[in-house]
Amino acid sequence: MTDYLKRYGYTPDINEINRCLGNIAGSLENFTTEQVLKDCFSMMDLTSLKTQDTEASIAKLVKKVNEFQASYPDFPNPASICVFSNFAKTVKDVKTADDVHITVVSACFPSSQSFLEVKLKECEMAVRDGADEVDIVLALNAFMAGDYERASHEIREVRRTIDAVAAEQGREVHLKVILETGLLVTPENIANASFLAMESGADFIKTSTGKVDVNATPVAAFVMCECIAAYYRVTGMKVGFKPAGGMSTAADAACYYSIVATVLGKEWLNKDLFRFGVSRMANNLLSEINQKTVSFF
Repeated sequence: MTDYLKRYGYTPDINEINRCLGNIAGSLENFTTEQVLKDCFSMMDLTSLKTQDTEASIAKLVKKVNEFQASYPDFPNPASICVFSNFAKTVKDVKTADDVHITVVSACFPSSQSFLEVKLKECEMAVRDGADEVDIVLALNAFMAGDYERASHEIREVRRTIDAVAAEQGREVHLKVILETGLLVTPENIANASFLAMESGADFIKTSTGKVDVNATPVAAFVMCECIAAYYRVTGMKVGFKPAGGMSTAADAACYYSIVATVLGKEWLNKDLFRFGVSRMANNLLSEINQKTVSFF
């Protein structure tokens, strides 16, 4: 088993992490400004991952995004629309906002429990249908059994597959790896999974699927951001961070924004390196900024 913590010179210090999070909580009002909340809005992967999603319901969401700046000209668009893989083509066919990416959850999301060949085919088909970004779940069946090589191999194979399809189309795709931190439980597991995913080709590491009991937490986010910082110090490569699941309020957005600002700095405070996986947060950010209830999305 690879000793990632030794390789990157990082060991989570939960006491120090809790101290820092306490300081962040105490100064959160300083981060909850209109500009910060607009920045958070621009970094959203606006998400619909319902069992009852249909082509019509996804098209309706995309049309809302298309119309958004006509209604709110002083706001940025969200970074992307995030859907199941089979709706990538629907988003592509309806979307007119060029600066909004198409994100899919793929590779047998949310459990990642299937044959690797099935996972790869799903990712391939999603990119062929227009996905710009592919979010997959770390193979916890391998990782939790201590088989880091198999978990890493799956990510590398997804990376190879989506890059090959994108190259045929003359474009690039981004890969986000979901760690499912609520199931990893310990800071050490979260750190090992973070380094494994980054080494294996992740452009982003993401906390959660939103489909388990415990999703994004400030502690998990802090550990992941510290791992991103350690990885950057050793390799010079910048990997993005995406909290997802369990976030809905403007205060939630400001909390995770402040964690990224504290640990990684201003260079990470943009949609190329920081995303939120959200469904309810969009309307709540609009409501907070406009100081009235908004139900646009």
